[in-house]
Amino acid sequence: MTASTLPDAALPKPPSMNRLIVAATIGNVFEWFDFVVYGFFAVTLAQVFFPAGDPTVSLLVTFGAFGLAYVVRPLGAIVVGGYTDRAGRKAGLLLSMALMMIGTTLMAVTPGYATIGLAAPIIVTIARLLQGFSVGGEFGSAVTFLAEHGGGRRGFSASWQFATGGIITALASVFGVGLTTLLTHQELVDWGWRIPYFFGMLIGPAGLYVRSKVVDTPEFIAAAKPETIPIKDLLRRHPLPVLLALGISIISNSSFYLMLYIPTFGIKQLHLPEYTGFVATLVGGLILAIGCPLAGHWSDRIPRPLLMVIMCWLFVLTSYPAFYLMVAWPSLAACVIAVVWLQGVKAGYSGVLPSLLSEQFPVETRAIGVSLGFSTAVTIFGGFAPFVATWLIAQTGNPLSPSYYLIFTALLSLAALIAIQRRSRRRDRTLGLAERAELAAP
Repeated sequence: MTASTLPDAALPKPPSMNRLIVAATIGNVFEWFDFVVYGFFAVTLAQVFFPAGDPTVSLLVTFGAFGLAYVVRPLGAIVVGGYTDRAGRKAGLLLSMALMMIGTTLMAVTPGYATIGLAAPIIVTIARLLQGFSVGGEFGSAVTFLAEHGGGRRGFSASWQFATGGIITALASVFGVGLTTLLTHQELVDWGWRIPYFFGMLIGPAGLYVRSKVVDTPEFIAAAKPETIPIKDLLRRHPLPVLLALGISIISNSSFYLMLYIPTFGIKQLHLPEYTGFVATLVGGLILAIGCPLAGHWSDRIPRPLLMVIMCWLFVLTSYPAFYLMVAWPSLAACVIAVVWLQGVKAGYSGVLPSLLSEQFPVETRAIGVSLGFSTAVTIFGGFAPFVATWLIAQTGNPLSPSYYLIFTALLSLAALIAIQRRSRRRDRTLGLAERAELAAP
């Protein structure tokens, strides 16, 4: 008896979209939670692991270690993304989760500089490198998994990869608000900062279990499998899609990491209480979590690049006023308004980005293509964004200078989106001419 003759009750049920979204995004929650916590508690971690005579130098070294993890992200994209295209979406998701668990454990248990000296920053840097490597392949694997399972709702399905970024931001902000208000500064330095890392460690085993129960996508099962890591094939056959994927990922990454910088900005530049920046990012994280699925849903109805072009222009036109508001009226209300607006614009952009990225590549190189384009953008424009913001303010003495970086990166992504729109129109015209020629043939 063949599958086509089996009764309906005997056929395997297709996995529910809710279950697939949870399986893909639980790794994103786990892996990005650690990154967000590091950005939020940068001032504290600078004292614990990177002490220096000058607080600005100490903070720059801390953000330098933060950015260093992004140097290895393209390597992780090549290795983990290539493995995902060869062994399956499920296999790649399990590998990235396991690697991240090791890095998070090292962050949670490593003693501070006062206890073990130079070994402390070395171990922390190794943990950051391992985390960066694993996340480099996680994004492309998860986006590909969601987009291929999404079918006609590709935009909505894939948008959850960034919606969880908002959930993570909100969750880490809860820890930030709670710890900075309930503990003294010394208690926070001595042991309080470790609490969110231990919490993150609890997510790992649950994520491995959930991911072990999912199935690979029909598109991957039907596609030809490359025998080796397809990086050479990708760069030889699809160099322009890789470049365009990098370009459209720039503003999404620079804006995300500058939002992580807001708590530090509030403390160092606005001289506000520690909890102020965390409250603002908590509210902003909720906006991102709600806005991304809405944007993804709309992108299934109207052209995806059009939505993203509008959001790019909003970044260009409103980034400076948002930072000006915080500097001119340094208060919790001003920080909340500025962050909510910028996160709302980011949600409109990033909620559409994953599905558009997946559409730039064929199935046999999709995971590595999405991973490499996105991770390279993170490395160049995202991970070092807090470092660049701190450096710009130190060099210019202008607390508004981080907004210039946002405007610059938005213009770069805008150029890539315009190129994608023109490329799509040319492809549509070519297909239209081919179809008319076929109909006219005798």
